[in-house]
Order: sequence, then C-alpha cells, then structure tokens
Amino acid sequence: MTTYYNEMVDGGVVREPYAMLSDWVETMPAEIRQMKQAEAEDLFRRIGITFAVYGEGGDPDRLIPFDMMPRVFLQNEWRKLERGIKQRARALNAFLRDVYGRGEIVRAGRIPARLVYQNEAYEKAVVGFVPPRGVYSHIVGIDIVRTGRDEFYVLEDNCRTPSGVSYMLENREIMMRMFPALFRNSRIEPVDQYPEILRRTLASVAPAKCEGTPTVVILTPGHYNSAYYEHSFLANLMGVELVEGSDLFVDKGFVYMRTTQGPKRVDVIYRRIDDAFIDPLCFRPDSMLGVPGLMDVYRSGGVSICSAPGAGVADDKAIYTFVPEMVRFYLGEEPILNNVQTWTLWKEDDYKYVMANLKDLVVKEVHGSGGYGMLVGPKSTKDEVEAFRKKIEADPSNYIAQPTLALSTCPTFVDEGIAPRHVDLRPYCLCGDRIELVPGGLTRVALREGSLVVNSSQGGGVKDTWVLSE
Repeated sequence: MTTYYNEMVDGGVVREPYAMLSDWVETMPAEIRQMKQAEAEDLFRRIGITFAVYGEGGDPDRLIPFDMMPRVFLQNEWRKLERGIKQRARALNAFLRDVYGRGEIVRAGRIPARLVYQNEAYEKAVVGFVPPRGVYSHIVGIDIVRTGRDEFYVLEDNCRTPSGVSYMLENREIMMRMFPALFRNSRIEPVDQYPEILRRTLASVAPAKCEGTPTVVILTPGHYNSAYYEHSFLANLMGVELVEGSDLFVDKGFVYMRTTQGPKRVDVIYRRIDDAFIDPLCFRPDSMLGVPGLMDVYRSGGVSICSAPGAGVADDKAIYTFVPEMVRFYLGEEPILNNVQTWTLWKEDDYKYVMANLKDLVVKEVHGSGGYGMLVGPKSTKDEVEAFRKKIEADPSNYIAQPTLALSTCPTFVDEGIAPRHVDLRPYCLCGDRIELVPGGLTRVALREGSLVVNSSQGGGVKDTWVLSE
C-alpha cells in the first residue's frame, strides 16, 4: 500500500507550521465552516473568478472550487524552493538564448538536435534575434510536487504564458477578508506585491528604441478566452491597458495603441495569446487575434513581446528531461530541484519498459496540458489502459512516462470535516533585469478522494499558500 507524506501531521504529531491552524479547525463549528464556505463561493462568483471548459455541453464558465484550509510552508522550506526555482529559470532562459543562437548544447551532444529544431514550438522566425537583456521567458511557472519532508520535484515547466496567478492573489484576498484574525495572529509573507513586481519586470525589458517611461499593455484574445478574467484582473492591478489585436497597429517600425486621445506608442506587450496567432503576416494567416506586422517591429527592436515568441520550446515535456543537464551545462551547478524520473518513448529500451508496465505509470502527451491527453495507469480501467496503448503504438515519440508519484497531502475541508487531499504548487518566477518571485504560489488540490489530478478542468480546486516569516 502506498503511503503519502501528510504535510500537517508527521509521525502522529502536528507539524509546526500547522499548529495554529489545527486549533483553528478544531474550534470552528460545522455551521460556521459551511457558512464561510458559502461566503467564499459567493465572493468568487461576484468577482467573476471562473474558468472555462469547452466541448462538454452546458455553461462553459465554472466556478473554481476554493478550499479554505491553507497550505503552509516554513521559511527554510521556501528558501530551498526559491533558490531552485530561480536556478531553473536562469537555465531555461540560457537554453533559449543558445538554441536561437549557436546551439552549443546541441553541438556538445547534450540534447538531440531533432528535439529542438524539429519541435513544433521552435520558431524559426526568431532565430538569431536576441530580445532585451537576453530574456525569452519573463514569467516562468514551475509546477512542483512534494513526496516527503525534504523531497521536492519539478513536474513540469511553463515558459510561455502560465496562468493561475489571479487565483493566488484572490485566494489570499478572500482568506484575509473572511478570517482577519488568522492573519493578525500569524507571520504570513505577503503576495500582493506581485502585480507591481510584474509591471517592473516588464518595463525592465523595454526595447532599446523606447523613449522615456515604457508603455506596457496586456494583449488578450478577448473575453471568450478561458483566462480572460486573469488578463483583465492583472491589467487593473498593474495599471496598464488591456488590449486586443484590433486595438493595436503597426506604423513606421513601431506599434501603436488606439486611444480616445489618438495613437499611443507601445513599448512592451505582455501577450496572453499563443505564438501562432500573434502576427498573421508571420504565423497563421487566418489569425484575427494578432497584429499584422508585429514580428517585423519586434525583430527590429521597436517593441518587446513577453514572453518571447518561441519560448515554448523550453517547456516541451520532451525537453523537460534535459533541464538538469541545462543547469550543469550553462550554470556549472548541480540542480537544487530534481526532475521526476521520466521515460522517453522514442528510446527503444524506455518504450519496452513503459509498454510492459503501462498500468503502473503516468503517461503524458509531449504537448498536452490541462490534465488532458494523459493516462494515470493505477486509476484507469483495463480497457482504458489498452486504448491508450494503441495511441502510444501509433506515435511513441508523442509521449513520455513517469512513475505514479506519492504526492503529498494537505488537510482539506470535506463534507465530513477535514481529510487529506493531494496537492501540487505553481510558483511564478519573474525574469527581467533581475529574477524575483513572491513567497507563495498557486496550490492546486485534487478534491476527489484518491485522485492525483489537480487540474481545475479535471475536478481540482485551489488553496491559499502561506509562507511563514521568521
């Protein structure tokens, strides 16, 4: 029987970071807890915090489940995570500078050339171009799982447009509003400085042709996008304009925004649309979401795009297996945070092992996301395993496999009271003239008993994440 590390209770004793919360839970009457849970859901609904699930019928906008029991880290635990996350972000950006330049890591035989140059996320349109400060991925979301007291692993990297930070901020806001006494009596590091740090990070990578204070905008696909709430939320907190492609135009080597006072030049675009839709003259010609001619301005140094087109090659699940090697190759250091053991199915030995042990493994599509396109062997029926086997046989290189990790559990409110549920963590690392992250992140929780899938689209919820100050 698999045993899971309980982050609240270790060896039958409540751990230090949860001592105060243990008393809080025990003294809270069931009717008060139910009332507060209803209040939290009402706040989320009124604020408009929903996520979208398409193709399943009914109303696609759903309220994300919020669990009132926070997840807590000690300061020394967070320091280790922070150092490992920053190290990883530095290595990923070094890799991107390299593969769009001389490709030294490929020349050295550390990473197979085809995994980089034949990758669908590799953008030939930016080969040879170095963005300001050599930063390609400005917001790096690192998904981390815990398996023991001091055992943390990186599950995947998100170098393009990682979402979810609005939940991190709103979870904290709602907890402070509902339980102010908890925060008066605890030493909890703040996270509300994130929007200001993000704005400063984006401004720090303004192009060389920028004159004066950089004008920053957030480019959204529009209100039908699943993360539109987050786009508008961040624009409001940062004090910048939220724009769609039709609000921008190119003229004489610069990008301008249409305003009621006339055109205004834009220096930095925090884009929340995929590469393929950024510029119909460079990528998909049928895109109605981007700005015609934007890439020409970008390559000539007239505007910065964050994160850079082509950054996605660094967070491909096949490339993920080589990130520890990137740390050694570019930084000359040993990784602080390790990868999860991973089998790559284009290798004959790995393929044989995975196919023989499919029922015991987690198998993911190389380009999959959101909990879709994956098999959790131990939680799947025999028919589901065999159906997935046929998919792998049809295209082995499209898949990786990992062991079924014994994800740690955190106490979570359920109908019966408190019960352990599996969690992961996504901190957000900001890269510009410096590398920064706020103390915390988005904790996602698998609310279904026994489930290891934390994605909101698969029934997961969110928690406030506390880092205790010393």
